[in-house]
Amino acid sequence: MLRILLINDTAKKVGRLKAALSEAGFEVIDESGLTIDLPARVETVRPDVILIDTESPSRDVLEQVVLVSRDQPRPIVMFTDEHDPGVMRQAIKSGVSAYIVEGIHAQRLQPILDVAMARFESDQALRAQLHARDQQLAERKRIELAKGLLMTMKSCNEEEAYTLMRRQAMSRQQKLIQVAEQIIAMSELLG
Repeated sequence: MLRILLINDTAKKVGRLKAALSEAGFEVIDESGLTIDLPARVETVRPDVILIDTESPSRDVLEQVVLVSRDQPRPIVMFTDEHDPGVMRQAIKSGVSAYIVEGIHAQRLQPILDVAMARFESDQALRAQLHARDQQLAERKRIELAKGLLMTMKSCNEEEAYTLMRRQAMSRQQKLIQVAEQIIAMSELLG
């Protein structure tokens, strides 16, 4: 069963979403207004999903969502009456997985949460791929730098420098990036 943190950001709707969740068979493990420190609450409660009930997401709400999405990513579903496409885009950029306008119906909650979870997982996979590619690019740049330093130190061409680095990596059972970092560090030390 999903562990749900419910945030009520409006007095007008208090209880409406919680009642719909109960009717649909979900358990709300914690409920509070948005005057809390949302990242700290998420750290304490460790919900599977965060639901925010708001008339219109304020800048403060979106800032809290950004902090949670950056530091403790979770699927976040926002129920709102705000139709403005600009506000919706800002909410999605902040880290909201699903932006639901008008109406909370118990029979719609399961599909909404399923979509939010799937979108969140997809976003997390894309972020992981992007991070891996960024890391590969950074490693390639460091290897190229080390190769250039080795070419200068050994008065050799690029292919010979690369071969020397590969031999060193294989003989020490290290990755090429580790050898590159050692060459860069040695060059900086010798100066």
